[in-house]
Amino acid sequence: MTRHVALLVETSNAYARGVLVGVKKYVEAHPGWSMYLAEHSRHETDFSWLEGWHGHGLLARIESVETARFIRRLGLPAVDLSAARLVPELPGVETDDGTIARWAVQHFEERGLRHFAYCGDERFGWSLKRGAWFAEHVRQRGLTSREFRMKPSGMRAADRELLAEWLTSLPKPVGVLACYDIAGQEVLEACKIAELAVPDSVAVIGVDNDDLIGNLTSPPLSSIEPDATRTGYLAAELLDLMMQGRSLEPGLRLIEPTRLVARQSSDILAVDDPLVAEALRFIRDHSDRNLAVAAVLRHVGLSRRALDHRFVRLLGRTVHGEIVRVRVGHVAELLSSTDWTLQQIAERLSFSHPEYMSVVFKKHTGKSPGQYRRAVSGSVARQAFWQE
Repeated sequence: MTRHVALLVETSNAYARGVLVGVKKYVEAHPGWSMYLAEHSRHETDFSWLEGWHGHGLLARIESVETARFIRRLGLPAVDLSAARLVPELPGVETDDGTIARWAVQHFEERGLRHFAYCGDERFGWSLKRGAWFAEHVRQRGLTSREFRMKPSGMRAADRELLAEWLTSLPKPVGVLACYDIAGQEVLEACKIAELAVPDSVAVIGVDNDDLIGNLTSPPLSSIEPDATRTGYLAAELLDLMMQGRSLEPGLRLIEPTRLVARQSSDILAVDDPLVAEALRFIRDHSDRNLAVAAVLRHVGLSRRALDHRFVRLLGRTVHGEIVRVRVGHVAELLSSTDWTLQQIAERLSFSHPEYMSVVFKKHTGKSPGQYRRAVSGSVARQAFWQE
């Protein structure tokens, strides 16, 4: 028997498309579904494309009252893919916002930041929950965070000016978690308006790891990647059970994110020593080259012994150790975000040859480049190299 399933999932963002990939993987392993999907945005409430549809179940991102009413009116088995919980009697599958918030706070904390802020979007329940978790993890450290909420109308020019004013008012340096990558892009653009240096004054992390947005922003946006594929797969599995007549408990099944992809927007180490801070900026800005310690020493005007002493005291590693850490981090980023060969990565980062790069990478991470790439692509890695 063919089961007719409607997918009320937007196609306009990376997370939702990842969910759809997960649904597809389930259907490939359990054939017999006929799926109905229309191209629409996160805010779509026009379901006329389902007129005359005689279905068996739905997978839906229920983020509006109109969608909730439509789902209830149909009265079919359904699984909710939103944390808003507008139809609480349904089973649901969503990303674990507590883990996302904890990873962001840890990432900022490990970089020496003591000021925290959250840019949310009040249109979405999951954004409010993500912000509450962020504030809680900051509070547990005896600190406080501030919050800016984007308006229901979306970000207009005047709203971006308000965001710029808010960012200017924050104590610096500050780590800002944006509720998703679009909000992260807005924060970065507002920093330009306010003439705030990123990441030196404002370090920014988004959520979803949308490659297009993450690499189009300037600087590139760090982001936490949810396990959207696993989310979609589990939701389809639950719906399949319901369509077979099984009764499932309501409530959310939480899926942990896969990793934090650190890019330049959060690549900061906040230290009180101005010479160490300047050396760190120099290393970061030249990390795609075969950078020698001597070049760093010339830039800051200190002897190797003096600068190493400051580095070890503040960071627990030498200047050379920091150069290696940053360069290996770039190798890890390219392994996870591209399909480049080791030869291409080595050439891009000015390693003398890929064999040498592989030796350095394994010595520093405990994994060969191939092992690391397989772990990330298989969603085994739970955090990016930069959090190790």
